[in-house]
Amino acid sequence: MAHSTQSGAAQALNGQHPELAFADADADTDVDERNEQEQEQHQLLGAMPRKQSLSERRNVDLPLLKMVNEKEPESATPSPEAFAPGLRRNSISMPSGINALDLEALRLRHQMQPQDALHEEIIADDATSSLGTPATPDTPGTTAPTTSANTPDKAINFANDDSDDEFGNARRPVHRDRFRSRRRASIAPLPALRLNSKEMLASDFDSHSLASNQASITSVNSLASLLREKMQAFPQLIRKKKRETKDYKIKIFVIIMFFIIIFLIGYAYVAYHQQVLTRSYFQKIKFNSHDRIFRILSHEDKEVISGQLGVTLGFDTAPFHCLEEQRRSDGSVCIEWNGVARLHLNFEDKGVFRCYTLQWQALTPGLLPTDCYELKRDNGLWFGGGVTKGQEWSLSYANFDFAPYASGDSKIHQFGNGVKRYFINSIGVAMQVSEKTPLQLGVNRTENRFCLRAANDEFTFVNHLTPLPQLDYRICTTEDMRSLHMLMTQQSLWDGLKEQEFKVLHSLLEEPVWRIPHTELPESLNESAICDYSESAIAMGLGHIVINEFWQENIGDFTVDKARFPTLKDTIDVLHRRGFKVVLTIQPFISTDSANFKDAVKRKLLIYERHSERSIPALTRYKSSSSAGVLDITNNASVPWLLEKLQRLKEEYGVQSFYLDLGTGYNLPHYYQCRQTLDNPDTYARLFTASLEGAGLMAVSTASVVPKPPTFLSTPPANATWEGLRETLGAVLNYGVIGYPFVLPGVIGGDYLLQRPLSKMVSFYSMSQPPLPDQELFIRWLQLATFMPAMQFSHLPSEYRSDLVTRVAQELKEVRQLIVIPLLKKYLNPSMNEGLPLVRPLWMMDPHDPACLIVSDEFSVGEELIVAPILHANREEREVYLPQGVWKDGIDGSLRKGSRWMHGYRVPKDKIAYFRKMPDNTRF
Repeated sequence: MAHSTQSGAAQALNGQHPELAFADADADTDVDERNEQEQEQHQLLGAMPRKQSLSERRNVDLPLLKMVNEKEPESATPSPEAFAPGLRRNSISMPSGINALDLEALRLRHQMQPQDALHEEIIADDATSSLGTPATPDTPGTTAPTTSANTPDKAINFANDDSDDEFGNARRPVHRDRFRSRRRASIAPLPALRLNSKEMLASDFDSHSLASNQASITSVNSLASLLREKMQAFPQLIRKKKRETKDYKIKIFVIIMFFIIIFLIGYAYVAYHQQVLTRSYFQKIKFNSHDRIFRILSHEDKEVISGQLGVTLGFDTAPFHCLEEQRRSDGSVCIEWNGVARLHLNFEDKGVFRCYTLQWQALTPGLLPTDCYELKRDNGLWFGGGVTKGQEWSLSYANFDFAPYASGDSKIHQFGNGVKRYFINSIGVAMQVSEKTPLQLGVNRTENRFCLRAANDEFTFVNHLTPLPQLDYRICTTEDMRSLHMLMTQQSLWDGLKEQEFKVLHSLLEEPVWRIPHTELPESLNESAICDYSESAIAMGLGHIVINEFWQENIGDFTVDKARFPTLKDTIDVLHRRGFKVVLTIQPFISTDSANFKDAVKRKLLIYERHSERSIPALTRYKSSSSAGVLDITNNASVPWLLEKLQRLKEEYGVQSFYLDLGTGYNLPHYYQCRQTLDNPDTYARLFTASLEGAGLMAVSTASVVPKPPTFLSTPPANATWEGLRETLGAVLNYGVIGYPFVLPGVIGGDYLLQRPLSKMVSFYSMSQPPLPDQELFIRWLQLATFMPAMQFSHLPSEYRSDLVTRVAQELKEVRQLIVIPLLKKYLNPSMNEGLPLVRPLWMMDPHDPACLIVSDEFSVGEELIVAPILHANREEREVYLPQGVWKDGIDGSLRKGSRWMHGYRVPKDKIAYFRKMPDNTRF
């Protein structure tokens, strides 16, 4: 209807209506004629009921608008009639020439013309056809059908429709105004029309309008007016929802922009500290001295290790370059935190290897230099540390607080009997800590870091080698983990090796070790027991017969107990004729009941109490001796005194070698003090082992450096349980990782049997041989030991009187002789030259295979044999992973393709899963 109304008005104004004609404006029209017309108009208006003006309806005073006469000069005095009250300010001017229009006659004719009635339903249909949208109850406005241009004043008659509504009521007629549609009447009044010299409200043409005068249309013909009318036709609820939705979106947008700004500010801050404050040292070191973030890059500038140095320093002290007198001439970089700590960085280029040395010096008491590195990065795992308390396969799976890195009993202390300050990561990073550093190691899996700390304590590092703690270590990187391991553990074990020692090494690889059974009491061991045991063992092969410390009356006598071994020399001769080699167990401990104790005290050969006279020996407890002194190996007189006694034994009884039972570092007296200051308790074991190399050592019970061949490192004593079996394999593999190529596993079936946890070290007790183990446990233990560098028996297979055990033992003997021993000899030279172990974890075969890193219950002999033992009771199947290549199954002889898992692989009780590597060109 709005469109129809505007169209009709335009036709009237342009002279297209048949009764209306617009004359051009006549400049010569007399003013008197206009006054007469105005008087007649006022008379007609006076006869009609007068409508309330806008000011009266709103109850406000509106300014008067002046009716301008274009013919009169501007200086003429206006007449009172020139002001028309109640005119709107937003009136618009019409085209010139409209003054000739007889508006009064037009208005009167319009008011007198009868209005056509139309029904509301037809109005709604009309509105739908005009606007294209259905009318809603909230939108009363409708649109009238567009009238033809030829009959603009002819109304469409809807009055003939006498139908009732849906409720049966008679429909009320609705009258439509020619000048106002129903929709326009509900929205806003028409604007005031300015007719040159006259101005009047458009509402004067619309006597049926009930809408408020607050809203008006500024232009009749403008497109903006039409759009505004259509927008106002929408329901108020929809407009409100849109407004609320728009406000909601704005709020979300503002919040998102806020967080983006915060992120950009934080990123800029971090980038500033990481890039601007970070300096490059030796090309591949990135070190931010402000927050002490330390990073090392590979040859391809890829970050391989990251950590934080000087964790205990705090951030309140700014670093600076050291003074000239503090700098070194080796090209190292020196950075100092004034009065707190000093850091030296150095670099060593070894071709494909790049090594960096870091040294912290504490400058204030109470400061403990601590560096922490990422525990897990890019799926890389840390190995090293030897055997830990939780028997974790990798340090990355461990979790323990700072503990002194020293040898001990892994049942009680954090680390086992074999230690070495060497740690390696599978992504090609290795660390080696100086022996002078009072090293404490901590692993925090929650914070994903492992830490190195220099700290003295009251026992392990009681001797202060420097006034304040000093942390000194080096980091080496390369692309290949295996070659890096060779670099870090490389040492020539051939130096000074005699031909006879080399033969002993071969005999240990080829022949078993036989440990004579014993009980807790020394009386259980005698000549008859030795002879009987050797007769039973000869069926399994020749080898080394080890006699424990009970060959002497008291520990430290270093003489044979004549009461129990009156003819020991003859017995040993019999053993030699049978092909056995006899080994006696010795210790550095001297029982207070021994005659040598008084002699050693007199000569001041024993370790003495700290802060006391050297004449007062420090006592400890070891195995069957509840009170014993310890030889001071730093005393120049102690070694000749001991070597003389050992040489007498070799000459008198024909003993070939000795088993050196040193205990661990914690077996030393708590308040020990040697003539020469020891770096740590493990230094004692290292010096003692080196001093007795000439005497012939078959194996040692503890070590912190690789002993000279043919000396083996024994694994910790194992409990005769399935857990002890698993611990034995873990010990062999972990000792191989830290650089011990020759490892002597414990006795097959276990060294002792305890059903309760230990509260003290095993070495505090005199443990007897365990009873005969379960048959399945013994078979599985024997299967595992067949592929170890050496085998050690106590219980014999014949004790079971079982055809199954006898048959399994014979088959495994053939496997070892035909397959294992040739491989051990083949890889003996690489182990001597490069420090690689004979028995290796799978990742040493393929360090880039992620599966090889996590497999802890398989191992390889050299690079040509994979072994997957059964380590749990009542199991006859397991998961097996084979590295890349083609492998031949040792059970059924079938060929297996590598780089894949075998699920549910069957392993009968009398078999062990092993796979031999075939040539690369082998086809199925």
